[in-house]
Amino acid sequence: MTTIPGRLRAPLALLPFLAAVAVAALVGGLAASNARSVYSGLELPPFAPPAWLFGPVWTVLYIGIAVAGWLYWKSGGERRALVWYAVQLVLNAAWTPLFFAAGAYGLALADIVLLDVAIVVTALYFRRSSRVSAALLLPYLAWTLYATALNVAIVVLN
Repeated sequence: MTTIPGRLRAPLALLPFLAAVAVAALVGGLAASNARSVYSGLELPPFAPPAWLFGPVWTVLYIGIAVAGWLYWKSGGERRALVWYAVQLVLNAAWTPLFFAAGAYGLALADIVLLDVAIVVTALYFRRSSRVSAALLLPYLAWTLYATALNVAIVVLN
């Protein structure tokens, strides 16, 4: 039986975090197959971004989310924080099917508000053991807060 040398174990541990984030992204991607037509058919507020921006932004954010989880894990922090990390990924994965596939804008709004809270709680836990991992979640939080405002406006306008 071969064992993985210690110097390789920590970098390889990034893979499950990348996989978990990839699952959330995949669920969102599958549910967003008609996102462009849905988005263009909505009454949008003046601060709505162009549809093409979502893909590149989420790609960068998902990488940051995965690295944040991995760095926190490496720091040896509390397991409870990783539960919150998982919760925010589930809420993240649920938003796109609710919004684009189901057209349930109100339910999507409730989901994203819970997601905002879960990201804040995760970042606060992460901060205890790894300030860098917590800081990596801040762009994600900023984007989801912006998306929350956008979701509110879409509920009001549509």
